[in-house]
Amino acid sequence: MYRRCLRLFAMAVVATLSTASPAAPSVDVAIGYIQWRPDQGPVLSNVIPEPHDAGLRGAELAIDDNSTTGKFLGQTYSLQREVAESGEAAIAAFDAMRQNGIRLFVVNAPAGTLKTMTAKAGEDTLIFNAGASDDALRTGQCPVNLMHTMPSYSMLTDALGQWLNQRRWDEVFLITGPTKADKGWADAFRRSARRFGLEIVADKPWTFDADLRRTASKELPLFTQAGDYDAVVVADVRGDFGEYVPFNTWLPRPVVGTQGMSPVTWHRVVESWGAAQLQNRFRELAGRDMNGEDYAAWAAIRAIGTAVTDLNSANPMDIRTFLFSDDFQLAAFKGRKLTFRDWNGQLRQPIPLTHPRGLVARAPFEGFLHPNTDMDTLGFDRPESKCRIND
Repeated sequence: MYRRCLRLFAMAVVATLSTASPAAPSVDVAIGYIQWRPDQGPVLSNVIPEPHDAGLRGAELAIDDNSTTGKFLGQTYSLQREVAESGEAAIAAFDAMRQNGIRLFVVNAPAGTLKTMTAKAGEDTLIFNAGASDDALRTGQCPVNLMHTMPSYSMLTDALGQWLNQRRWDEVFLITGPTKADKGWADAFRRSARRFGLEIVADKPWTFDADLRRTASKELPLFTQAGDYDAVVVADVRGDFGEYVPFNTWLPRPVVGTQGMSPVTWHRVVESWGAAQLQNRFRELAGRDMNGEDYAAWAAIRAIGTAVTDLNSANPMDIRTFLFSDDFQLAAFKGRKLTFRDWNGQLRQPIPLTHPRGLVARAPFEGFLHPNTDMDTLGFDRPESKCRIND
């Protein structure tokens, strides 16, 4: 009797499957990841060296995350990687991947290399910027096939400007390093200072080439002499001198900016909203902590995965349209659902303010109002940008 019932049940299952609608076609999602970071040369402080695989490991984790969902939906994700040793090699890798049919890219490279790629790509290719923070890419030089998951300098400095305004630390001493990145960060902060009512009482370029490991206690107090200020803001992106500024200023004041308390894309101390689980999975994969470049690459590939799950398509233009639609929201462990700005392709996202061993706050802050979303109080808003990539 039992065997007969089992046989009848099996026949019913077969009949049901045979009359069901056919399964959705499988989707292969091939993503190219290209990384090139110029050699920055030696820096004085190597206490926390930058990992050589920053960005790549975040992309690999996102492929794993996408595949977890994709395997139930007939969606297969693959990542073709290239960590180049020059800008020319990065562009050659981009060309080779396109010839092999890849049309979705995550790029961790300087703005100049990124612009070359977008110019060569055409409208059938979608590129995610996971490395360049240059404001020009969001304000006047905006290719329609370029999205940004890396925050701009202005988003970072607006987060810091809001915090300083909130604390009523209105007078600041700004020190700017010699590199192009330092100047880009400092220019963004000067804009933020005007935006949030801060006064830069001293604005000095860093011109010393002395070994601060021996002379910081003598050089920096003299360099930071001024009548009064509430905080010292450092723009030293690669770490030439900034690590030696805290506790060596003329006045006993906090240090913020690229050193001290810093606005960042991501940091190991971010643990709320499920982030601890992401951090643990990343450490298991990479054997180190997740940084901002890792997070930007991870967010780019997860955005692609979110679109493919909804569309069941890997067509780049369909994905682009979906990412700008009201149906897209990226769950990204920052306490808010993230969306893309439709005028310049920038991913809206909260900015953590951290020191090396703790989270201080998260911008945007209550009280900084916006007619649409307070997330657009960070970075260049629509009226401030010339970009209209969806018009």
